[in-house]
Amino acid sequence: MTHSTNLDPTPDQKTIDAEMAAVRPDGSAHPSRAYAPYRSSVLRHPTQPLIVVKDPEAVELSGPVFGVTDVTDLDSDLTRQHTGEPLGERITVSGRVLDRDGRPVRGQLVEIWQANASGRYAHQRDQHPAPLDPNFTGVGRCLTDDQGRYRFATIKPGPYPWRNHLNAWRPAHIHFSLFGTAFTQRLVTQMYFPGDPLFRYDPILQSVTDPAARDRLVAEYVHELSEPEFSLGYQWDIVLDGPHATWTEDEEQL
Repeated sequence: MTHSTNLDPTPDQKTIDAEMAAVRPDGSAHPSRAYAPYRSSVLRHPTQPLIVVKDPEAVELSGPVFGVTDVTDLDSDLTRQHTGEPLGERITVSGRVLDRDGRPVRGQLVEIWQANASGRYAHQRDQHPAPLDPNFTGVGRCLTDDQGRYRFATIKPGPYPWRNHLNAWRPAHIHFSLFGTAFTQRLVTQMYFPGDPLFRYDPILQSVTDPAARDRLVAEYVHELSEPEFSLGYQWDIVLDGPHATWTEDEEQL
């Protein structure tokens, strides 16, 4: 996972396993949040003590709000947010947000962000030399319905290089963010696509040491969700807690 020179060979599975073992010398389940080669994590995780808020209710009153009048159908269809058609494979991603007992979690704000079909984010810090798509921003949101269901129409993202080691590529994935009853209650995770050959080479996915939990991050292709001659359908349920909970970046300890 450390940065390699161009003279280094492409890492095989033994190399990746050795790197992951070096990150967890005490046998812990996950790497430290301050592990330097995870540059983006080092920049985003807190390094200072938490600030104690004297009046938490006042913070909620002055913070952002959302509701059924704030989230429109266009927000969940990433293929119709611009005047032209985005490039790439159209897909539908749908599933349910559930609690530990399998009950639907209603009215929750679900947000996604992703790379385009070429594996590039519409963000100024993404300098991957792949084309941007002027008709695809890669950001969407929706509210779960009474059955806890969410649904997005989008484009299948492409893999992209992330320079953690020589020839390092992230598997195609979509980032998910879920809010509870307040903006302080937030979980962030990633959804992957079945059969991706990059799974075994991805240190982030491999850092989820429980194989069953790792499998739960992979969506299922569901033919009934596909639209004839238009898009393919994937189903991915999100379980918020309990023994079958979906892995989140809060647990990742990166």
